[in-house]
Amino acid sequence: MILFLALFAAQAAGTPPTSPAQQLDACVAQARTDPAGAEQAARTLGRAGEACRGVALAGQDDYAGAATAFTAAARNAELAKEARAADYWAQAGNAWLAAGDAAKARAALDAALAAGTLTDLNRGEAYLDRARALVATGDMKAARVDLDLAVKDAADDPLAWLLSATLARRMGDLPRAKLDIAQALRRSADDASVQLEAGNIAAAAGEAERAQAAWKEAARLAPDAPAGRSAANALTQFAGDPKK
Repeated sequence: MILFLALFAAQAAGTPPTSPAQQLDACVAQARTDPAGAEQAARTLGRAGEACRGVALAGQDDYAGAATAFTAAARNAELAKEARAADYWAQAGNAWLAAGDAAKARAALDAALAAGTLTDLNRGEAYLDRARALVATGDMKAARVDLDLAVKDAADDPLAWLLSATLARRMGDLPRAKLDIAQALRRSADDASVQLEAGNIAAAAGEAERAQAAWKEAARLAPDAPAGRSAANALTQFAGDPKK
């Protein structure tokens, strides 16, 4: 879940940017459709353009580069005592996750949450991302705490419920896993990853028919995606079952 663009307001059509803030927002708006061009535009803004450069690099799948740019933007914002610093740290953490560096993601998200200025959905998404980093580094107990906070502030995000359910299953808390996967299914039943985990939880609970049904749905929804292939593989255990 990359939400880099959500934190920036687009310039009104036909209104030339004048202030540094307007120039930054115009650059980020450009990054939506022309990330390479926006990267060049960001360079003309100097330090003020680091955030735009991060968005532009993410748009070109250079997540490590994006994370580095967002980190620079966060540090610059801290020096200037700007409120956006926490947002930039959160974006840096999200980018480090996409780049596969959980340790750096955790450090950036620690900084984002320590600022105390993130609110509501932005705070919930930061907790969610930090929980992902914590799971990747093996700290399941701390991840559980963060996911409990994430499902409060980001309750409409099915990913929060999916990861909470998955972690509960891995920690042996099947009642919690069942409750949380039900929330994920309510919000995103057409997501193969959600159906895959619903099958995993049902299987762990000894509910073979429910597991089979959920895995079939995951395989149907995304036959060529990792979740769909994992579900199809799980279904092979029923190959000799006449109920299949």
